[in-house]
Amino acid sequence: MIRPRTVIALGLAQLISWGTAYYLIGNFGAIIAARHGWDSAIVYAGFSSALLVMGICSSTCGRLIDHWGGRPVMLAGSVLNALGCLTLAFADQIFWHFVGWIILGIAMRATLYDAAFATLARIGGPNAGRAMGQITLFGGLASTVFWPVGHLIESQFGITTALASYAGFALLTVPLHLMLPPASPNSDDETDTPAPSSPTAHAPPGNIAANPKAQTREGTPVNKQLCGILYAVIVTVLNVVNAAMSAHMIAVLIGLGLGTVIAIETASLRGIGQSIARAAEVLFGKRLAPTRLTVLATAILPVSFLLVLIGDPHVMAAMAFTFLYGAANGVLTITRGTLPLMIFGRRGYGQQVGRLLIPGFFLSAIAPSLYDQLIARFGPQSAIWASAGLLLIGFISAIVLYRILTPGHTRIPMAEQS
Repeated sequence: MIRPRTVIALGLAQLISWGTAYYLIGNFGAIIAARHGWDSAIVYAGFSSALLVMGICSSTCGRLIDHWGGRPVMLAGSVLNALGCLTLAFADQIFWHFVGWIILGIAMRATLYDAAFATLARIGGPNAGRAMGQITLFGGLASTVFWPVGHLIESQFGITTALASYAGFALLTVPLHLMLPPASPNSDDETDTPAPSSPTAHAPPGNIAANPKAQTREGTPVNKQLCGILYAVIVTVLNVVNAAMSAHMIAVLIGLGLGTVIAIETASLRGIGQSIARAAEVLFGKRLAPTRLTVLATAILPVSFLLVLIGDPHVMAAMAFTFLYGAANGVLTITRGTLPLMIFGRRGYGQQVGRLLIPGFFLSAIAPSLYDQLIARFGPQSAIWASAGLLLIGFISAIVLYRILTPGHTRIPMAEQS
């Protein structure tokens, strides 16, 4: 059972970790470049290197959480987060700038949602879904809190003090992570009993290689390896588009004809939609299985992108785009953690999900640069069409995954059951 204080502590830690690490570049990237006289591409390449490092250590981090629990791993991430911020604060050479981001890459993989989800799955098993949704409510406020706070500190005391302050904020997550329950090594070998509402309610535990098929309630074998691949496709597509839009959304809206101020205000609706959707999922999400929520959200995403092309552009259409994009993303952040519980159960959750996330981390690292070239050559509309096309692939993958995991749909031929 997951205690409320565990959820609150982990949620607050998510707010601080996202604000001081992932959203740092959005607040201080241009300022760091101006301070040292570096090309902005170099500064943002540091952030890309952090995403690459997240991919490299993804599986290892998941395996460590499976073996030792989230407490020691996330504690180490807290310290590395502070160390990375301090390194950036005093980095006066490009080499140390990249060192700082490499440290932050390890820290982000050890502290952000994927590590938190694996921790909750290890503590609560198949019943961790509600807690996963609750902590995202805190994390969703990270940019809302830390962008203004960071700007205030930087404007008053300078970029070095601001980054050093972020290191101090990161250390505040140490006592929060200490509130996580300790776990004995290898406790993931305990019997894994999926929730009754899960289509894999009688699935035996085990990893993909050792146990490639699970049983639905109707006794239908489910190919866990195929389900894992479909999950990886969905997450990878979302990561790529999210990374690209985080870097270029405002520029795309301006390029489509919106004024700068209106574009910024319109883009801010993304966070509002995200928070509202997450709150709704926490309150009412029990009525829909993660597979159904994933299909619904992935269906909304490509449509939302095409909305922005309506008119010249029409401001209301652009606002609908950013709000729906944020709302669908907010839901998918939660199902990103709950879907693997349906597919694999608790045992080995961290390592298996960590392995499946690797392509998403690698491709999202190069997405901002690729979109920059795409927009430069073909205009802002090309970014919209490319995103809609990628998200359509995610939607199709979600439908196939739903049909496999839902009793009464796709079955594996008898020849494959032997």
